[in-house]
Amino acid sequence: MRASRLVSTLLLLQSRGRMTAQELADTLEVSIRTVYRDMESLSAAGIPLYGEPGHDGGYQLLDGYRTRLTGLTTGEAETLFLAGLPTAAADLGLGAVVTAAQLKLMAALPRELRDRAGRIAERFHLDAPAWYHNGDQTAHLTAVADAVWDQHTVRMRYERWAEPREVTRTVQPYGLVLKAGHWYLVARSADQMRTYRVSRILDLEVDAEKFDRAPDFDLVGHWQAYLEHFDARRHRGQATLRLSPNVFARLPQLLEPALVSAARLTASEPGSDGWIQVTIPIESPEHTLPELLKLGAEAEILTPAELRDHITNTVAAMARRYYG
Repeated sequence: MRASRLVSTLLLLQSRGRMTAQELADTLEVSIRTVYRDMESLSAAGIPLYGEPGHDGGYQLLDGYRTRLTGLTTGEAETLFLAGLPTAAADLGLGAVVTAAQLKLMAALPRELRDRAGRIAERFHLDAPAWYHNGDQTAHLTAVADAVWDQHTVRMRYERWAEPREVTRTVQPYGLVLKAGHWYLVARSADQMRTYRVSRILDLEVDAEKFDRAPDFDLVGHWQAYLEHFDARRHRGQATLRLSPNVFARLPQLLEPALVSAARLTASEPGSDGWIQVTIPIESPEHTLPELLKLGAEAEILTPAELRDHITNTVAAMARRYYG
């Protein structure tokens, strides 16, 4: 375990350059004390590394030094092929590049690892879009990706939900996220990070101007916080429902995860008829109605009255349509 960690430390310093003890500890999931001991061991082994104290200090290898400890284990070789996202790479215009890289990697591997890694593509496939939905048509995705990579400011005409529907924005593109078949651009606009759905970009111009990316920006952390804030912002109300045992058991197939989780947390003891009372977060009645209609006659809305009236009127209108 320790030998593997020392190799990982060496490769981290080689690929990232200077790193603080805290950064190494966080990445390797060890204590800072362990990092200090590892640095001493590497130095004693003749590895040309040095540390600098202070806020801007850290450990780094002597300029020009590169280790040859780049051999892959069986698991590492396999996961390199499993980690690839062929559909995402194709969307970004990198399909041929990914294929070429995989071919070069396969050629460089020993025969045993090459055979095992090759079987990954034969046995596992990632299909990102959700069931019964195609991915977005993203005419400007490649240009956006180039701007993200090269840190070029972009000016775009964008279609949004609120009025006015079309707006023009000049943004600094920080990253791209693929979520359930949809591409999202995370960008800084007017000193605030915002999220844009790439398929809603109507026109795009990439400026020659480059911007300085904030060095402490964490795309994964930002996206997770965005999702949590998005759910909190859209779920502004609550609804109380009675559910049959059958539909309660089938909630994961009928409703989104946030609603299922809330229903399970608030579920009452079954009544004499076996039905269960739950409380779930909701958006407006208009947005919530299609979701709750999936539950059919095995669900009853108790509150709020507005939502109960809304579904009552909808069902009555459907009955008139079919039965006159």
